[in-house]
Amino acid sequence: MIKNYFKIGFRTLIRNKSYAFINVAGLALGLAACIVIFLVVQNELGYDRFHKKADRTYRVTLHGLDYNPSVSFAIAPAFRNDFPEAEQVSQYYYQNNGLLKVGQERYNEEGFAYADGNFSKIFDFQWLSGDQLTALKDPNTIVLTESIAKKYFGEKDALGKIIRLDNRNDLTVTGVIKDLPSNTHFTFNFLVSWETIKKDVDISNFWSIQGGMLYVALPEGFAAKNVSDHFPAFIKKNWGADIAKDTELILQPLTDIHFDQNYLNQVSMPRSKQTVYGLAGIALFIILTACINFVNLATAQSLQRAKEVGIRKTLGAYRKQLIAQVMGETTLLVGLAVVFALTAVWLFLPSTESLLNIKIDSVQLFNPQIVVAIAAVTVSTILIAGLYPALIQSGFKPVKALKSGVTNHSVGNSNFRKALVVVQFAITQVLIVGTIVVGSQMDFFLNQEMGFEKDAVITFPTGEKREVLNQKLLDNPGVEEVSFASGGPVYNSNFAPFSSPELGMADTDVTELKFVDENYIPMYELQLLAGKSITKIVKKDSVFSVVVNETLIKRLGIQDPEKAIGKRILIGQSPARINGVVHDFQSESKHDKIRACILTYNSGLFWQASVKLHPENKRQTLASINKDWSELNPESLFTYEFVDEHIAKLYVQEEKMYNAFKIFSGIAILIGCLGLYGLVSLMAVQKTKEIGIRKVLGASVPGIVLLFFNQFIWLIVAAFVVAAPLAWFAMGKWLEEFAYHIQIGPGIFTVSILATVIIAGLTISYQSIRAALIDPVKSLKSE
Repeated sequence: MIKNYFKIGFRTLIRNKSYAFINVAGLALGLAACIVIFLVVQNELGYDRFHKKADRTYRVTLHGLDYNPSVSFAIAPAFRNDFPEAEQVSQYYYQNNGLLKVGQERYNEEGFAYADGNFSKIFDFQWLSGDQLTALKDPNTIVLTESIAKKYFGEKDALGKIIRLDNRNDLTVTGVIKDLPSNTHFTFNFLVSWETIKKDVDISNFWSIQGGMLYVALPEGFAAKNVSDHFPAFIKKNWGADIAKDTELILQPLTDIHFDQNYLNQVSMPRSKQTVYGLAGIALFIILTACINFVNLATAQSLQRAKEVGIRKTLGAYRKQLIAQVMGETTLLVGLAVVFALTAVWLFLPSTESLLNIKIDSVQLFNPQIVVAIAAVTVSTILIAGLYPALIQSGFKPVKALKSGVTNHSVGNSNFRKALVVVQFAITQVLIVGTIVVGSQMDFFLNQEMGFEKDAVITFPTGEKREVLNQKLLDNPGVEEVSFASGGPVYNSNFAPFSSPELGMADTDVTELKFVDENYIPMYELQLLAGKSITKIVKKDSVFSVVVNETLIKRLGIQDPEKAIGKRILIGQSPARINGVVHDFQSESKHDKIRACILTYNSGLFWQASVKLHPENKRQTLASINKDWSELNPESLFTYEFVDEHIAKLYVQEEKMYNAFKIFSGIAILIGCLGLYGLVSLMAVQKTKEIGIRKVLGASVPGIVLLFFNQFIWLIVAAFVVAAPLAWFAMGKWLEEFAYHIQIGPGIFTVSILATVIIAGLTISYQSIRAALIDPVKSLKSE
């Protein structure tokens, strides 16, 4: 019997090729998109969960004036001594880039980290060669990722090979591990033993050096609270009551790191859970749109199959048999769609990875969780898409069906079908609004005023002989301006406590601290509101001369920049005098509000050069700078970065979301268009005689197109009423994550409804024009 149902279903598909194609294509697209989104969501929610001890591993972090993921190097030995119950304690220090020498060749590489031997006892990265228990035990040893080992040593065994790092340490390769998965907050390519830098680490001062990360694995069943409750006493015992009063240590669960946005100076940018849940919501919208297509097409097509049902009932078919037949056809269609969807995912996964900037291994398709999810979505789709049409078709009265008494209005509840179309249009409009909002916010990030000049500005390490380099740069005709500092406006900064007993500010607050030269403010075009700019200091004074931003003086209770000039503040315990005030400028991403900021001169801390290039002949100028810098630093390699490109990197996560919105919204809209096209096609068949009569009576082609369009325009308006508040609420919540963001105005919703009308109009027009152009004689002869 079941075999017969599938045989009949297959014949029905062959007989109705166009509708079968629309249904299968729509479902396949929807399922493929859902599978990809599920892979992405699983990847995001699974960050660092692949480690066996993930649920009992913590990062020790610092909360003082702000949250900091790094702590002093001094904490680890004290922690081991005071908390012997900890199963493992590991120190980890990240170094963004380094100079590598392999053989006689030198390379600038990124992703260096230092870790002790306990690191591999806590974290389960896949070891390809070497002993994970001893690889990081001795000084001057290094572990490479697989891609790095192949890059420098090809297919040869990398163990025992020598690599020189930063012209200082000759490191022996003692292990090779699989490239890190995309769902870990670690970003290293090179892992150097802690013993290599242990002799250089100063642990004498607890707060002056925030060194690296500290990870702790606790025994099974041991509550983290048993450790964290003793942290105040631990700090007081080792570093005194004053420090214990003002700061605290926190045990941050390993699995929370990826989504925790409270911390400064994160090596990898955290992701918002709302973004992940938003992607999951899009997946739900897509599969719902595909199911609505199926239901609407199947119920509309029921009119064409009314006589078939009448004959089967006359010949003795029971209603449950008719339901089983329709469900069999649905299962066949969904089965085909699943096969096509899995094939599409397999083929296009590399392209998807590139577009979304995320690594997903195709092997994950065979992950038990993925298989169960695909099976659950498949069964749900069969039930949702098949049951209602099955109940409608099996409910036809034989006599009425055989006499062609089944009309479009009698095929199920027409209001229900209209409601489904409204839901479909509402989904389309929500996704259009979402795409516009995310795109506008990305444009705001990258192109809105940041308070400083960022175009055609490059940054690079100062290297040796800074004064000689400065003169060579100024002599270069392609260079407009040069400045040296601890870092540009959006580069890592130092943070320090500040107060002002003189102004009644006894409690400390946190300020960003940048050490800059006299050219920094004019070159970056910071707007000086009052006082004087930075001046070169030849002889040090006991009181620092500083320039501050507007936010800092407002923290001091001063609104007028002129009134801040000459006022004294304390930076830590060091006195400083405000000599100038600049307009607020963005020194971090727009996720965070502008902080208080202090600019002061200190040539001993100028690590970065900033150069404003002439708009013409940039390539030639860069080559010239490379030559000059390399002559002064023969043992190093020249690397530079454009400031605007650095800013773009701050919004990689948002760019991923924008790409995802564009891709998956496009898929949802395409699925909706396929369904609408099929629905209008069926309407055209059902209205064949009506169209013929109208043409005989003088109706024009535009008039007939309008006849079709009028049936949908009010559904679009109803959908807008539903979609607008939903989209406004959802996207408003997303925008709340940013300190600075666009406003969702009426223009966005106007574009949304207009876009929906245009998309629907084009889809309806194509099929309705074809129907209107049919010879009325043929239309009137049709059955």
